[in-house]
Amino acid sequence: MLTKKPVHEFVEEVASALPAPGGGSVSALVGALGAALASMVCRLTIGKKKYLDVQHDMEVTLARAEELRLRLTDLVEKDTTAFQAVMNAFTLPKETEEQKHLRSVAIQEATKGAAIVPLEVMSHCEQAIGLVHTVADKGNVNSITDAGVAALMINAACVGAALNVRINLGTLQDHHFVQTTQERIEVILKSVQGTATAILQTVEQKLS
Repeated sequence: MLTKKPVHEFVEEVASALPAPGGGSVSALVGALGAALASMVCRLTIGKKKYLDVQHDMEVTLARAEELRLRLTDLVEKDTTAFQAVMNAFTLPKETEEQKHLRSVAIQEATKGAAIVPLEVMSHCEQAIGLVHTVADKGNVNSITDAGVAALMINAACVGAALNVRINLGTLQDHHFVQTTQERIEVILKSVQGTATAILQTVEQKLS
């Protein structure tokens, strides 16, 4: 299991000639790290006398950040599994017309699955960036740069995941799915990038 490997082994596997884990799994991992930083800021705020008035907000934010961290971590593995499903579909026999049809259907379904996984990553990133906004505004000011890094990580994860959605959409014949997914990509990217910009402005203000 990818997420059970030591960091150096995971990095080496990404660097290898194997096509997976690739950009999709890396995007999910980066998103999980961004959520983890949000959790850290919450924990460094909770229990501090200076921040007692926001303790409840931080506790709620921490619980949600941890949920998203675990979901994004799970998607690291799922992205690679989805990619392997596409590769497996391409190896199906194509000697007869029936085999060709079944192979084509399998490729389409597997490719759709490979698009859905990074779309889930994007959705979780959209939720996570909102939590980072909260910790940047209300969290321990001594950890403000951690909130800034979290915003950068989650934004990068979202953009990376969007690329992986798009490359899978390119060969799909389900035009309704393609159109609605493309629209969803644009909405999420705009939301995440806008929030990330606002967070970084807050970070700059608190550093000044």
